[in-house]
Amino acid sequence: MSGRAAVHYIEPQWPAPPRVRAIATLRTGGVSTGRFASLNLAQHVGDDRAAVAHNRRLLRSWLGLEAEPLWLDQVHGTRVVEAAGGPAGPAVAPAADASFTRAPGRACVVMTADCLPVLFCNRAGTCVAAAHAGWRGLAQGILDSTLAALGEPAESLIAWLGPAIEQEAFEVGPEVRERFLARDPLHAGAFRANPRGRWQADLYALARRELVRAGVRAIDGGGFAASGDRARFFWSRRGGQTGRMAALVWLAFE
Repeated sequence: MSGRAAVHYIEPQWPAPPRVRAIATLRTGGVSTGRFASLNLAQHVGDDRAAVAHNRRLLRSWLGLEAEPLWLDQVHGTRVVEAAGGPAGPAVAPAADASFTRAPGRACVVMTADCLPVLFCNRAGTCVAAAHAGWRGLAQGILDSTLAALGEPAESLIAWLGPAIEQEAFEVGPEVRERFLARDPLHAGAFRANPRGRWQADLYALARRELVRAGVRAIDGGGFAASGDRARFFWSRRGGQTGRMAALVWLAFE
């Protein structure tokens, strides 16, 4: 973990080319208070909008980005948009759950509390993408949609799985398991029965299987226990109203 100007973050450990930059923020280092303390980056969760705007300015300054990251209105779907436009970004956040870019200095970003952020780059260092992969998005094919938008051979891509809820804390009903098994029977290995007649779901295993099935072989990250480390991570599934972290990936100028 590293930090600058009171902003704390995780740097992905993945074999990305040098011009590919990526981080995943923690919950610390901002100005939000209470249940949103302190680096909440989401405007839709009930936090003071001025505090969120300040947190976003801190993040942009810290990363040295000339343009605003493309913040999304995440809807647990499969729409993918291109991170483009002016330095200030669009006036209204696009309703989408992933973005991609080939333009340097344009940061793709997704926000999470329990859901899984998945970052992508190609080995040539010419494109990047970020996807919001909760169970609904995974079951609908958000990762397939992101790969299709990138338009790169799957074997040329590298993926990183960021902080997400761990299997021990993620209980789902049988209908969720059935949706995944209908998509791919090998998803069965991502579910463990619990004494309540329900299932503990492993988001990391589900995402890895989706990526492998699509032809991606270089997959790093995972293994975070977001709900078990509430000092560093926001957690919403049983914590109620809370903030959001962000995972960003962008291309540096050559």
